[in-house]
Amino acid sequence: MTARVVSLHTYPIKGCAGVASTSAFLTPAGLAHDRTFMVVDEEGVFRSQREDPLLATIRPEVLDDGRALALAAPGAGEVRVEVDLDGPRRPVEMLGNPYKGIDQGDAVAAWLTGVLGRPSRLVRVPPEHDRTTDGETPGRAGFADSGALLLTSQASWAELDRRIGERRAEPVAMERFRPNVVVDGWSEPHVEDRVRELTIGGADLAFAKLAIRCAVTLVDQRTGRRAGPEPLRTLADYRRISTLGVAFGAKFSVLRTGWLAVGDELVVRRWADPPGGG
Repeated sequence: MTARVVSLHTYPIKGCAGVASTSAFLTPAGLAHDRTFMVVDEEGVFRSQREDPLLATIRPEVLDDGRALALAAPGAGEVRVEVDLDGPRRPVEMLGNPYKGIDQGDAVAAWLTGVLGRPSRLVRVPPEHDRTTDGETPGRAGFADSGALLLTSQASWAELDRRIGERRAEPVAMERFRPNVVVDGWSEPHVEDRVRELTIGGADLAFAKLAIRCAVTLVDQRTGRRAGPEPLRTLADYRRISTLGVAFGAKFSVLRTGWLAVGDELVVRRWADPPGGG
């Protein structure tokens, strides 16, 4: 079953719109510039599409190899940030865990506050950020929820939309799942669940965990409006993983850094053992 990369996506600001590219460098913590920024409230607690779905309408652009950032949103114009890597570190909190961030100033904070309608600030991962993520293969990550890289397949998406269609409900776009790498070529859905080690382009990856999906998948990523109950309702019918929730896609840790590109073949070097071993 030959699969190839059909799209690559980074999310420079956690919770905000993604940026598609034809090639990207995979660092130890994921695709370059992925989730290196995060929007927080006045206390430093991260903002998520779970409570602030309008984050999806904020479109970032990484400039000058990460030394600058431009943000745009409908009706709000654009703001440019000269990225500060040397400012004082401030406490931030994500999913109940404490980290450090570098505040990016009052101008972008005022702009974000205007877009979201609540006091907000932008912070960046410090250069010394050294966060270890859990899973079958531990890894590193910036401000991603967990895991360096999220991989999904067109076959899995097609199966989900087929089942949603049986309910006479509207299909959902793949962007609801906010993947980093989307692949096509597998004839069966959820083959990514069984991959344990693989090579893509010049990089090697190892399975960390299944991606347990949350209410962010209910948000229309183009309008910033919650549009549930799909896909969670249908995923609950056939993708419930014990008490963890429902799964779609798989998260991988980085074993070897390197370039990935659209069109690269996935070379699976190890599969999960079949149930019962053997």
